[in-house]
Amino acid sequence: MRRNIALTMLFILAGPVWADGGSPFDENLARISWEDATSHFGERCIVYGTVVTARDIGSRCFLNFHQDFRNNFTVVINREDYVNFPDPPETTYNGQHVRVVGTVIEYRGKPEIIVSSPEDIEIIDDPTPPKTDGAPTPAAEPAAPKPTMVKVPPQPTVQWKPPADGVIRVATFNVLNLFDDYDDPYIKNEVLPGKPAEERERLAQAIRALNADVLALEEVENRPGLEQFVATRLSDMAYQEVALFSGNSNRGINVALLSRFPLGPVTSYRHLEFRDSNGKPLRFQRDLLHVRVQPERWRSFDVFVVHLKSKRGGPEVALPIRLGEAAAMRAVFDRILRDDPDAAFVVCGDFNDTIDSKPLQRIIGTGPTSLAAFVSELSSDEQVTLKKWGSMVDFIFASPAMGAAYRQGSYDVVTDHGDINGSDHNPVVAAFQLKAATRRD
Repeated sequence: MRRNIALTMLFILAGPVWADGGSPFDENLARISWEDATSHFGERCIVYGTVVTARDIGSRCFLNFHQDFRNNFTVVINREDYVNFPDPPETTYNGQHVRVVGTVIEYRGKPEIIVSSPEDIEIIDDPTPPKTDGAPTPAAEPAAPKPTMVKVPPQPTVQWKPPADGVIRVATFNVLNLFDDYDDPYIKNEVLPGKPAEERERLAQAIRALNADVLALEEVENRPGLEQFVATRLSDMAYQEVALFSGNSNRGINVALLSRFPLGPVTSYRHLEFRDSNGKPLRFQRDLLHVRVQPERWRSFDVFVVHLKSKRGGPEVALPIRLGEAAAMRAVFDRILRDDPDAAFVVCGDFNDTIDSKPLQRIIGTGPTSLAAFVSELSSDEQVTLKKWGSMVDFIFASPAMGAAYRQGSYDVVTDHGDINGSDHNPVVAAFQLKAATRRD
């Protein structure tokens, strides 16, 4: 029986657990001005300042400590935590001197603290942090016992080196609405909140466990947000390249690629016009992203990242669109293989349909130019990527030349046996043995 990689993780959640039920304002914490928060990323601190503006955008409430809130310290309260506050936070704290306790996190280079309870933020008379000589300020009364804190061990780093044997790992992962906390005014149907911090951490740990050299992603909002996610949560993973174009999704979900290797040309097919199976004009619902990956010393290969139309709306609405997208994709592959039968490429993504469906069979094709599929290596109980429905809709396919480079037994659905990877999908991974580059490459 093939192995399934179980992701057993200990996740970093909101902060310390206070065993004695005492105040979170531990006087042993650093007490700093909001202006100094950038020097304390990753630290649990007590931050002092004045809320100069406050705004509830529906999914989040922002308490801003400077008019230029995009570049300065902000307190964030998520919508699901509004019930913990007796009055709207944007009215309670606006214009008030406050102190707030929490872990200072980095978002797009600026510091933030996320609070979930009014116990974490207090209105005070003076926004200036107390002066200290480096020692904790003596308490007016005998100090209470220190709260017991549950410490999370540091996460192991990934020690990656370029492959000496030419074996590379390719993976695809629908990361479930990797959105930032800011409303995009140009996406009229963007109604999703930013992905919560704990889900981002789970997602990062799942990606770290995958350890893919090239990673196709689906349901990513934008390039800056993805770059920030990589920089803050995957900085040791050696992903030096990010490829993403804004596609045609009316709710702002896009496909993307992370690579440890340099990239060559990157092509978007978001403007390609074709017809659905009913003859209606159509474009890809998201995008068909085409990326050239250029590993040093090894043959280059291409990666297509796809995310076909979902089944939302029922088969009468969705299936003709998915069939049209499948036919358009297959036409792209046929042109490439007609010009170069030895073209090496993989096709990765969320196809929103099963391997035996008409859209996927159209994409795979028949005859000498058919794509290689490796699903038969999996037992039926291993063929689950969409966890809610217990079905497999995420795949990695390969052109004939790339299929010949496939490493037998490497195709795997990386299951988490629950809801711990930050997504409603399981990722898929496969390994390929690249040939050494020649002068013509």
